[in-house]
Amino acid sequence: MATSISHTTSSHLNNHVPIFSSFKFHINSHIRFDQLPRSCKAMAAASQPVQEATMTKTPPIKERRVVVTGMGVVTSLGHDPDVFYNNLLDGVSGISEIDTFDCAEFPTRIAGEIKSFSTDGWVAPKLSRRMDKFMLYILTAGKKALVDGGITEDVLEELNKQKCGILIGSAMGGMQVFNDAIEALRISYKKVNPFCVPFATTNMGSAMLAMDLGWMGPNYSISTACATSNFCILNAANHIIRGEADLMLCGGSDSTIIPIGLGGFVACRALSQRNSDPTKASRPWDINRDGFVMGEGAGVLVLEELEHAKKRGATIYAEFLGGSFTSDAYHVTEPHPDGAGVILCIENALAQSGVAREDVNYINAHATSTPAGDLKEYQALMHCFGQNPGLRVNSTKSMIGHLLGAAGGVEAVATIQAIRTGWVHPNINLENPDKGVDASVLVGPKKERLDIKAALSNSFGFGGHNSSIIFAPYK
Repeated sequence: MATSISHTTSSHLNNHVPIFSSFKFHINSHIRFDQLPRSCKAMAAASQPVQEATMTKTPPIKERRVVVTGMGVVTSLGHDPDVFYNNLLDGVSGISEIDTFDCAEFPTRIAGEIKSFSTDGWVAPKLSRRMDKFMLYILTAGKKALVDGGITEDVLEELNKQKCGILIGSAMGGMQVFNDAIEALRISYKKVNPFCVPFATTNMGSAMLAMDLGWMGPNYSISTACATSNFCILNAANHIIRGEADLMLCGGSDSTIIPIGLGGFVACRALSQRNSDPTKASRPWDINRDGFVMGEGAGVLVLEELEHAKKRGATIYAEFLGGSFTSDAYHVTEPHPDGAGVILCIENALAQSGVAREDVNYINAHATSTPAGDLKEYQALMHCFGQNPGLRVNSTKSMIGHLLGAAGGVEAVATIQAIRTGWVHPNINLENPDKGVDASVLVGPKKERLDIKAALSNSFGFGGHNSSIIFAPYK
């Protein structure tokens, strides 16, 4: 939103921008024209009368490769990529009874709820008290990804901030902040928090992180329900490929385990009601699955242009090869019966990335533990990769539930960790595979060794949004 806000709200924002440890943030309210960057001078000059307009063609950009150099997570299984992935490899479930509010009257009372989380050292205390959790998760996971990527204060100072961007989305945004504002409005409009509008919008997490870092490159959010993270990751990579950025923070974040969030999904009849045995509730492809389990958190990647990463001596975890988006154009919540949109998405992703289908031997599936969705995705995968020898498929959601807009970001971290470690995590709770599902392609109840050639990660969202992205070992 470009509309100006009140002096009171503006001064609060300026005075309480989060400070990331030793990262410095500067606000320049008065800048002379001769101090402007060249691009800004050009914009200013363009507004003046000109004698003659000339058109020059932009030279073609040399092929730019995109690599992953950092990762950050906030999940129910840990807030460090290695802790998180080791728990996945051990088959640990992060699903438990909800304890942040009384949900005794709800038919679903379980979730992948984060029990312990601190912003100390990552977000300024005043902002930490005001922000919605989805924003706190973005700021924390984003900054941890930078640390993981070796972006120290010295490195940060050397970066061209005009070529650094942030694209971290959210499916639901600041639900708690907005809900609190509605409750305040019941008393009086004077009780409404002046931050309720800016801190409820899905773009504000990326925006606040950019303010903190002083990054002036591409900065926005995408919201495509549960496909959000993959959309953000692929678009971030495209900014690098086109030369608009050298480094991008990207992924997704959501925190909706609150009464209105739980109640909304209950009303959709989408959730598991296996309250008596929470760790067994999320069971993708199992014949006894009865709906998905809500989760929360964030997953953020540092994507970087290859030569830029090599120049600063970064550790390269994997290469991002490409991806695709399509639409089912069919139903608000149900997948297309014949899986046409998913198949098209996968085939487009292979074509765009230049990956042969026989080279894909690991798939981190969307598989949310819903009766229709799991089966339709499986059928699409078999249509595309059924002849691939040694194909292994798993679902991270069996252990952490469905993180909505953050799902693809966290699952991208899991996919990259599989490439790095040579281990793929198990599918827990897969006790009785659904009819028509060949369990031989699904990872069993224990972790498995796998030399990954190319890995595909799927995310699909309400509204028929399909996304597939592909990673591979860097060579």
